[in-house]
Amino acid sequence: MAKILLIDDEKAIRASLRDILEYEKYEVHEAQDGAEGLKKLQEDDFDIALCDIKMPKMDGLEVLQKAQELGKETQFIMISAHGTIETAVEATKKGAYDFIQKPADLNRLLITVRNALDKTHLVQETKVLKKKIAKGTDIVGESEAIHQVKATIEKVAPTEARVFITGPNGTGKELVARWLHEKSLRAAGPMVEVNCAAIPSELIESELFGHEKGAFTSAIKQRIGKFEQAHEGTLFLDEIGDMNLEAQAKVLRALQENKITRVGGDKEIKVNVRVLAATNKDIKSMIANNRFREDLYHRLSVIEIKVPSLNQRLEDIPLLVNKFLEDIAEDYGAPVKSISEEAISLLQTKNWTGNIRELRNVVERLVILGDTQISAEDVKKYTDLS
Repeated sequence: MAKILLIDDEKAIRASLRDILEYEKYEVHEAQDGAEGLKKLQEDDFDIALCDIKMPKMDGLEVLQKAQELGKETQFIMISAHGTIETAVEATKKGAYDFIQKPADLNRLLITVRNALDKTHLVQETKVLKKKIAKGTDIVGESEAIHQVKATIEKVAPTEARVFITGPNGTGKELVARWLHEKSLRAAGPMVEVNCAAIPSELIESELFGHEKGAFTSAIKQRIGKFEQAHEGTLFLDEIGDMNLEAQAKVLRALQENKITRVGGDKEIKVNVRVLAATNKDIKSMIANNRFREDLYHRLSVIEIKVPSLNQRLEDIPLLVNKFLEDIAEDYGAPVKSISEEAISLLQTKNWTGNIRELRNVVERLVILGDTQISAEDVKKYTDLS
């Protein structure tokens, strides 16, 4: 239920607004002046504040300003019997969601409240998504191997150099790619990811370059490909070792000429993208066996970053485990579980064939099945230590 704070020095106005809003199933609180309103805002969180402008002790615009200084995300709807266009403009400039003149039109009031709530929900969802994205792009670790990866990223990210990222499955190659993008001069542009292993070979060209309507049987409308979507940004070709040779040739041409042609089309389209590529395969062996183009490899690998396996950075396991414990607790809305030093030591003896991805799965299993403090016995019971 949405919480609304009424800040008005007129008791009759507060009573009238309360009746209307409670009928609409909102939770309503009152303050009889600006000072009391600010105190309630300090003590609690509200979705919306309906705030009079002209009040004793502290006017509504001052309440709005001080609420913003407190970091409150409450949407302010300013109300006044003495409103002018200048007053409304000043209120919105200072961050108010809207301005309503007294006596308030019932329909206008309710529509404004609903719209303000929609904005509140969007702000909250955006914060959650940003937090999830930030949480998912952390490269955690203090080992020498990880320090080298981070140092290379810091040097390479601000350039336009193409980067070839290698390493076993589950090591976090996509995180390296995201760091390269976010620390680059293209960070404001899109980062478009393509999992080459997940796309059937007959569709990879359409996925990358797009197609024109009627290019093939199922092409019922024009489609923009990933190269165009990534214009002015970064294109990340994950698992590029699974791309067929015909598509490799077209990617090579796109990199050479900065142009692409949609499937079924003849118009050349200029694209400005920075390409990052990753694979878990032995590319040099594939080149020797004519399964990967050597000229494409050299185009892509101006810089090569090798992401270490978890077995090569066992000293990072304590940091990773504690990070996962915090993330999982947040995902589940539960208290963070602790883990004993003996349990950590046992986890450092395991052969991590699935790398970071496997470690996170194990930690999640221990959180679900283990005690409040995860013990060595829990690790022995719920983890294959071979």
